[in-house]
Amino acid sequence: MYAPSNPDDHYVVISADGHGGGRMQHYRDYLASEFHDEFDAWSETFVNPFADLEGDEGRGNWDSDRRWADLEADGCVAEVIFPNTIPPFYPGGSLVQQSPPKDARDAELRWAGLQAHNRWLADFCHGTPRRRAGIAQIALSNVEGAVEEIKWAKEAGLSGGILLPGAPPGSGLAPLHDPVYEPIWQICEELEVPVNHHGGSASPPMNRGQREDIVMFLLQVTWWSHQILTHLIVGGVLERHPNMNLVFTEQGTAWVPEQLATLDYYFTRMRTAAGSQEHEWGLPVMEKLPLQPSEYFARQCYIGASFMRPWEVVIRDKVGVDRIMWGNDYPHKEASSPFSREHQRLSFGGVDPREVALMFGVNAAKVYDFDVEALRPLADRVCPTVGEVFEKLPRADIPVGADKCPAFAEREGVLL
Repeated sequence: MYAPSNPDDHYVVISADGHGGGRMQHYRDYLASEFHDEFDAWSETFVNPFADLEGDEGRGNWDSDRRWADLEADGCVAEVIFPNTIPPFYPGGSLVQQSPPKDARDAELRWAGLQAHNRWLADFCHGTPRRRAGIAQIALSNVEGAVEEIKWAKEAGLSGGILLPGAPPGSGLAPLHDPVYEPIWQICEELEVPVNHHGGSASPPMNRGQREDIVMFLLQVTWWSHQILTHLIVGGVLERHPNMNLVFTEQGTAWVPEQLATLDYYFTRMRTAAGSQEHEWGLPVMEKLPLQPSEYFARQCYIGASFMRPWEVVIRDKVGVDRIMWGNDYPHKEASSPFSREHQRLSFGGVDPREVALMFGVNAAKVYDFDVEALRPLADRVCPTVGEVFEKLPRADIPVGADKCPAFAEREGVLL
């Protein structure tokens, strides 16, 4: 295992949380010709709701040279790419829950749009092989199509796996513990395809016309996402598919110990507290689940830990140092980029370099099939050294403008 220890050794830094996508017109060539006329009509009236997807700022999503220049300057040599831009025929970004399709044709068009993104992404990743792990999108409303798309994504080399959407109340979808999704879990385990859930899509749709609703989204978005872990444990998915890796990205890390402790408590009550309501309701389910939730997590779950705060690093052992994968969230507004070197010194300063190496890249290489040794020559040119990261950044040296990133939210000993 790659474990730098000399102060002059360079870490191999892999971002487990990047975002990208094509410009709208890029997707046309990836749509079947039968959709071109409808795409042309739709794109003429399309209004991009995200200012950071326009102009020079938006180029980081699809301009490969620009993207690598930014990432290497930020001390990063490889990345996992979640979607960012809006797929054809979608009412908004696919990282949040959408309104249900209006009819069968609308559903067909949206599915074609997701497939267009996946095919664009495969080409984008092939441009710099072994440095990008692209994540394919699927639709839970089309399980049969999702299975075929997962097979295609594996064959196409999208080593990031799939993006698992949420199924929140009001979406019209069966909850994720429902057996209807079993073919998806089965094919992901069979093909060794990672299953990723990024914070956002598990929340109920927002009423975008009300500011209060947007604030509630911000306050609750991670809570909804964390419930997916409970669904997949209670539904027996992790029990039936012990070799399927499940990743929770951009949702923090501090929630893991508390949620696992709570789940372990209830699982114990449901198994052993004879005469209790928990036992009466839960025993039939518990009889199919021999492990505790914390054991399932330790066996096959990972955290895509964007902008870890210093106090989260302190409790890393309670999450599992071998479960945490650092990410810079490029090119989002809240990303640690272009201040990732400062963020790493602030949060990981003084930490055992063997543990830092795991969190900075080795864990992600294991999950997403990166070759750490092949990346080392480039890392020796652009990634931070052990000595650089070990020297903790004084709060007074936090760069101007870094407050956009939550990693820098600790001030004067107060955890914000």
